[in-house]
Amino acid sequence: MTRRLLSLLTATVALLSGTAWAATPPDSRITAATAAWSSRPLYVDPDYTSLVDETQTAEMLRAMSSVQVPVYVAVVPTGDWFPEEGDTALLAGRLAAANGKPGVYVVMDGSTTYGVEHEVKVYAPSSSYAEAKQSMGSQLTDYLADVKVDDRYEAKPARTEPLPPRPESTSEPDRFTTRDAIGNGLGGGVLGLMGGALLAGVVLAVAAMVARRSGGTR
Repeated sequence: MTRRLLSLLTATVALLSGTAWAATPPDSRITAATAAWSSRPLYVDPDYTSLVDETQTAEMLRAMSSVQVPVYVAVVPTGDWFPEEGDTALLAGRLAAANGKPGVYVVMDGSTTYGVEHEVKVYAPSSSYAEAKQSMGSQLTDYLADVKVDDRYEAKPARTEPLPPRPESTSEPDRFTTRDAIGNGLGGGVLGLMGGALLAGVVLAVAAMVARRSGGTR
């Protein structure tokens, strides 16, 4: 929890100084992950060591080695209160840019696995959700099983900028006026009268036929 508070304080100080929302704002998770990746491609935040023990670590590294391109994994906290503001694909892209090496970059927060491609001809799912009580090793194995390496995919850098805001709708809803209400009421009334008249005509015609038949049998 101390590391999370430190991350929040860092982001807040940067915001007040006017530098928080640069292309790659200061982020202790990125710094720690890229430093750890210099020795092995798996980084686990101290808050997640209870979920990733030696057995899980070995399973995750085996799954990563089975992919035909380099895979870098960061098990870190995520959320709207961090610099990426809930855009975990953006965090993965910033990790890739900071690390500076081609590969698939994966962020895991315990319940969801996110991934991006960085300068490799690969398709990586944007995210996958953990099943109930699924281990971290199993989560990563399932995610990487859906990674596809193929020359038909474009090798491009991962996104490091926030997505542009969605444009607001400029169309106004139709206004319902008194004239519309009267028109709708009159229209409904006319249709009702026409329907009633038609039904009455059918009833009278049937009654006339019955009366003729009754008269002919006397």
